[in-house]
Amino acid sequence: MSKRYDLIIRQGMLVCPEGVKKADVAVDDEKIVEIAEEISGEAKEIIDATGNYVFPGTTDGHVHFNDPGRTEWETIATGSNALAAGGGVAYFDMPLNCNPCTLDAKNFNNKLAVAQRDSLVDYGFWGGLTPKNLDRLEELAECGVVGFKAFSCFSGIAEFERMDDYTAVVGMEKLAKLGYPLMVHCENAEIVSALTAQALANNKTTVRDYFAAHSPITEIENVSRMISYAEETGCKLIIAHVSTARAVELVTEARNRGVDVSCETIGHYLILTDDDVERMGTVAKCSPPIRNAQNQTKMWGKLLNGEFTFISSDHSPCDPKLKDGEFLKVWGGISACQTTLSSLLTHGYHERKVPLADIAKLTAQNVNEVFKIPGKGKIDLGFDGDFALVDLNQEFTLQAEDLFYKHKASPYVGSTFRGKITQTILRGKTIFKDGKVVSQPIGKHLRPLV
Repeated sequence: MSKRYDLIIRQGMLVCPEGVKKADVAVDDEKIVEIAEEISGEAKEIIDATGNYVFPGTTDGHVHFNDPGRTEWETIATGSNALAAGGGVAYFDMPLNCNPCTLDAKNFNNKLAVAQRDSLVDYGFWGGLTPKNLDRLEELAECGVVGFKAFSCFSGIAEFERMDDYTAVVGMEKLAKLGYPLMVHCENAEIVSALTAQALANNKTTVRDYFAAHSPITEIENVSRMISYAEETGCKLIIAHVSTARAVELVTEARNRGVDVSCETIGHYLILTDDDVERMGTVAKCSPPIRNAQNQTKMWGKLLNGEFTFISSDHSPCDPKLKDGEFLKVWGGISACQTTLSSLLTHGYHERKVPLADIAKLTAQNVNEVFKIPGKGKIDLGFDGDFALVDLNQEFTLQAEDLFYKHKASPYVGSTFRGKITQTILRGKTIFKDGKVVSQPIGKHLRPLV
């Protein structure tokens, strides 16, 4: 008797941890159950992937979907649709800029209820660490957060207070005992705030004035300090959205001496330069800021050397009105969760010969391993049937109308990419195909094995 599966993908180029191979893959009851040169049998759905590369569906470890509370900026529905359009099957949502922020169990559960109703793809949630919720870390851990997020500088919203040094040390001690990682936005608060105040007092509000107020030393100093705290407390530390090659070197040096520290970076720092930001304007403002071309070249070297653990989008949209005005004063955040994989294929694989297996690890496998999410992130037996089908050589120019974000704005509008996502499959079910969302929300809550 021939076997019957839920899904068979035939003759795709599978991007697996060990490399790329042409094979069939079968999914049953949401899991990958067979990988072979040719799978005999029947299926409820059969996809002919001839000529396509089959990547593991990506997991974005760093997004701000702002829901509930700031749904005029973005929603879980629109954000998760955009993620699926970019080959994504899961995301970890930050504890801000939803309102209230995710600082206790009550607000965690409020966000969970929205995601259960509206999320197209699977999801996990970060808890926040601020001076006001040191006594709430245990209850957030019990809720199933993937980790905790803190800011060494002003977060951008008053209700999510920055982590002072006392909070950092005490918080890291608590998280080390709980077994949870802490991700830190590393910029020196005193330097940034003083330079910003000085610039404003002198009416210096241009893009270059913003860069000067957030100079590389503000990140480098704070990364060094956070590493020293993690080394003493034994807390697992993740440096958020590293923007400077020197900061990456500090992480690598610490890891080599046994500190449990790693770093993510964001596509912006690999694709855009400060000159691009000056040309594009406020749509490309983020924090830390995008650096110069020399630093970008070094960042690609760090990627090729395996010094980044994972790559995220730091999707951080806002009401477009908050982007109107002088550069130094407007909201800093970039909408990007729909374009991460295509960007890395264009600028990494095609331009710099980054192996496809490495791109898959940076966008899917590693992030799930870091956060101990079982059965997610790679094409292997027993893992979720999560796939992004990609026409690797198809070029396309991103148009505003292609975006699934609540607001059709991104610095990548007008950019030409090589590597088009044609279909996204979550746990064996097609959720995005040929430019359209084709499923109702089916996302599940991802809890770490801690």
